[in-house]
Amino acid sequence: MAVAREILSTTAERLRIQGGLTVYEAPALYQELLDSVRRCSRVEVDLSAVDDVDTAGLQVLMICKREARRLSHELLMLAHSNAVVQTFEFLNLAAFFGDPLVLPAAGGV
Repeated sequence: MAVAREILSTTAERLRIQGGLTVYEAPALYQELLDSVRRCSRVEVDLSAVDDVDTAGLQVLMICKREARRLSHELLMLAHSNAVVQTFEFLNLAAFFGDPLVLPAAGGV
């Protein structure tokens, strides 16, 4: 897993996660994401390059989303990859995160 950080303003940043969101990456992701949520009032997470998700990765996203809400900060999930969309749908988590999911067209059209 690689995380690229883009500073959007003094109170906002975007993190682009590339690779897996699994038990192997969860500790590093947790620290990186939680630090951003506590430092910035708005954090955008670009999930377009995520190729694998398991429950440990989901727990990190959920914990950080709750922490952002507790602090009255925004944690937005953007550009969900197919792996993320499928996992959110399978576990019925889209409502928890509250971010719009752009679903691929049926038949690849």
